[in-house]
Amino acid sequence: MDQLFVYEHDAKRLELFVRIIYSFVIGLVMAVYGFIAEMCMLIQWIVILVLGRRSEGLSNIIKGYLEYSVHVISYVSWMTEDRPGILPTSVGIYEKSKIDE
Repeated sequence: MDQLFVYEHDAKRLELFVRIIYSFVIGLVMAVYGFIAEMCMLIQWIVILVLGRRSEGLSNIIKGYLEYSVHVISYVSWMTEDRPGILPTSVGIYEKSKIDE
């Protein structure tokens, strides 16, 4: 597993300017994806209220948005030079358990 938020000492000045435009594009994608995820959350709420269970398809869309936002936040926050893809990709998010420590 690769850690997403790791300190990197070196930074490129040119990447700093590219990041401004690239972050704007990522922001647009996240805004559209976020709106879709919000609609799915609203529908999911209704599904849970009526059926007493969750829809897997709606959960996958919401999960995808959360994974994408965590994936791009290190780049947008100037933590790394690794440029994420503009379109969402599947990224696993794991929590370290007390057993692993």
